[in-house]
Amino acid sequence: MGHFNCAVLTCSLSTLILLFSWIFGLSLGSELSFVTCGSVIKLLNIKHNVRLHSHDVRYGSGSGQQSVTGVTAVEDSNSYWSIRGTRDTWCHRGTPIQCGQAIRLTHVNTGRNLHSHYFASPLSSNQEVSAFGDEGEGDHLDEWMVQCGGSVWKREEAVRFRHKATDALLSVTGEQYGRPIHGQREVHAMASPSQHSLWKAMEGIFMKPSESPVGSRDYAHLHTEF
Repeated sequence: MGHFNCAVLTCSLSTLILLFSWIFGLSLGSELSFVTCGSVIKLLNIKHNVRLHSHDVRYGSGSGQQSVTGVTAVEDSNSYWSIRGTRDTWCHRGTPIQCGQAIRLTHVNTGRNLHSHYFASPLSSNQEVSAFGDEGEGDHLDEWMVQCGGSVWKREEAVRFRHKATDALLSVTGEQYGRPIHGQREVHAMASPSQHSLWKAMEGIFMKPSESPVGSRDYAHLHTEF
């Protein structure tokens, strides 16, 4: 693995959550039954009980891009991802994510997008999954299709994420890294669906649909997706 270089946070995540809640009228509770655009969430791999995670640690092989892993820790702020539209399709804040919709998942603390390509992953030699881009902007390989059972992505259901360009599914099969990220699981992409590719939305900030921000100012053109 590459050089470990964690960014120092200047304010606590809890402070940010309270700030965004006050400004934008977010849903921190369980009243929303579906996942919406602009929400900031953690994703749990159900089979292996690990949350999708990233950090400023680069792969020592393959693409050399920022690594993506699975962690058992619940309260790690490096497991938050922002749900955004693609480069070609705007995702309006608070709109329910449709089954089959293409989205980007942007890592909140580093601003890089969940990404995949035909490099081999370092432990299992499946398709590598990385975090790529700068301040939320990468390329077409950042796009994932949400696979779910109904019309919209429901918070309580298990879903899959199919990489749009390569048709592979975001997966965990249990391989563990050594130093400098000892015990974290490899996240990769695989061609066939299985229990290893099922994910569920967990903790997070869920944007309410059709909710006007506090005050009368027009926020329609504000970029609020991290």
